[in-house]
Parts: sequence; C-alpha cells; structure tokens
Amino acid sequence: MASVEVPARHKAIVYDNPGTVSAKIEEIDTPKPGVGEVLLNITHSGVCHSDYGVMTNAWSTLPFPTQKGQVGGHEGVGKIVALGSGTEGSGLKIGDRVGIKWVAGVCGNCIPCLDGADANCTSVKISGYYTPGTFQQYALAPANYVTPVPDSLPSDIAAPMMCGGVTVFSALSKSGAKPGDWVVIPGSGGGLGHLALQIGARGMGFRMIGIDMGEKEQLSRDCGAEVFLDLSNYSRDDDGTNKLVEDVKAATGGFGAAAVVICTASNAAYAQGLKFLRFRGTLVCVGVPEGDPVPIATANPGVILTHELRIVGSAVGNRKDAIDTLAMAARGIVKTHVEIQPMSKLIEVFERMEKGKLQGRVVLDLSG
Repeated sequence: MASVEVPARHKAIVYDNPGTVSAKIEEIDTPKPGVGEVLLNITHSGVCHSDYGVMTNAWSTLPFPTQKGQVGGHEGVGKIVALGSGTEGSGLKIGDRVGIKWVAGVCGNCIPCLDGADANCTSVKISGYYTPGTFQQYALAPANYVTPVPDSLPSDIAAPMMCGGVTVFSALSKSGAKPGDWVVIPGSGGGLGHLALQIGARGMGFRMIGIDMGEKEQLSRDCGAEVFLDLSNYSRDDDGTNKLVEDVKAATGGFGAAAVVICTASNAAYAQGLKFLRFRGTLVCVGVPEGDPVPIATANPGVILTHELRIVGSAVGNRKDAIDTLAMAARGIVKTHVEIQPMSKLIEVFERMEKGKLQGRVVLDLSG
C-alpha cells in the first residue's frame, strides 16, 4: 500500500445526541484503507439539509434512527493520502483530489444499480448515516466510487456539487423540460435551489421561475431566475395558494410550467406543485419534508389523467451525473454561492437552517 505521512488521530464532528440539534468535535482514530479503498484528507465539506434530517431523526423514510457517535456529512472534497490493496487498476494516485458523495458506495449488481439508479441500490451505503461521513479530516471511500475533481475547480466550490449539484442536475434531466420551457423552482435561494436555477438556465436552456422568501430574491435572480415570486406576499390559506398559482400561470403566458422541481423540504410546496403545471407537465420530487409528509393535495386520478401530468421521484444522481455536474462547474456554468465556516460553527449553521435563514450553501473548512 502506497501512502504519505498520516496522523494517528484526527478531528471529527460526531452527533452526540441524535434526535436533537447537537454535535461535538472529537479526536478519533484515523483508519487505514482496506481492499479497494482510498483514504482522503478532507479539506472541505458542504452542509446539506439532509445532514440536519439525519442528525435529528426527522425523516420517516430512513429505516433506523441515527446512532450516537455518528460522523455526519456527505459533501466532502480532499486529496488521496493512502491507497488500499486492489486499487491498482483504479487510475487513482496519491495526491489526486476527489469527492465523496451522499452515496458512499453501491453493490453494482442489484436492479437499481444496473439501471443507473445508484441511490436506490438495495445495499446502498450513505455517507454520514451508518457510514462515517465527511465532517472529519480523514475518511475512507471506495476507490471505484469517488469523483475526480477538475484541477480548475476550488475545493470549497466543488464540495456542494457532491450532493446539491448532482441532485438537481439529475432532477432537471428527469423533468422532461426542453430548451425554452418554463421550469419552477420552489426553494430557489437555498442550497439546492440556487444550483438548480443555474444548471437549468445556463446549462439546459430552460426559463426559470424562482419561489422563495424575499430576502433570497437577489440570489435567485443572480442565479438565473427570470421571474421571482416572494412567498411573503402570499397568505398560507387557499386564497394565497390560488394567487400564487395564478401568478405562475401568468408568468408562463397562462399555460403553466413544463416542470416543477421541488428543492425545499416544505409540505406546502408539494401541495401546490401540481397546480403550477401545464398540460403534460412534470412534478419532480427532490426535497424531503420532515416528519410525516402530507399527501400532494391535487394528486387525484381526475386531475392527473385530465392534464396527463407526471409525478417523478429523483434520488440524488449516479456517478456519471456527478462527473457531468463537475464538468459544468469547471466551465463556469454553475457556481456554488458559499459561506465558509469552521467546524465549530456547525450547530449554529443548523439553527439558521431550521429558521430558513441560509442562502446558498455553507461549507465547512476542516483544516482547523
């Protein structure tokens, strides 16, 4: 096994009381790579809403509660510092900069894997959930599943692409929208939404409508929103929803959008989403609400068959999606709006996330 000097212990952020917003920095043993594995010195890790969901046990879709002592995080970028046996044919070498994604590894043999649906692997390993994640200075990863990072792409900008970027790239690809079509992004100023606007507008040629709170209008417009609708201008009752639907329809010439990609964990966004669509439009489910999600309000057979609507689920993306997303980022088509914070600020970041006060993505600097 080729290697460079690696410390015996390193700093990691662990969830010390899962079910609550609580974590602490600990020193833990630095692992050695096994067969087919590489060891990364991680310098940057994005903070995703999914990390919050895992930490607080807020997702009813996860089969088990998060274990105490779990190292969270799933958007990590760093350099390879050690190679395990059996990696000789991987093309990887010491010093290569690569990323770790939400999906840490897959079996490669089940039906979803064979169909390119990595996140739906029946034996999937998820970074930061029963697999040590990227909120630490050193982490193991399968050599066949890390994503090479282009030389021109800074690590802090690349890190959120490992989940946020690849997730919305995949979702937009599944939306059925064509260049020139209108696409609505609820949650347009968040970590997923601001990337979706850029990829949709600049990379795929869509006309984008952003929906979020007013303080996120400038970011949404900077990222490609041709139209922005401020949620604070609409009440939460049926009248407010109907007015929002009317405004989306008006912005699209009265027809509705070709696609709605839900980039927020809001039940309300799902309840409204189908109403934004035109004939044969597509609702793409991406954001995962906490607790028990409410049914999509208008998801009844009469509405769906009359307008021939589609509802599509999109779980992250596969290895090819990740490579394509990073290629877009390297070309300047999409750029993460990042706020850099030290490891010690993670809880503060989650508290701001709870209140919907984050714009773009927070990235942890793990060097300290």
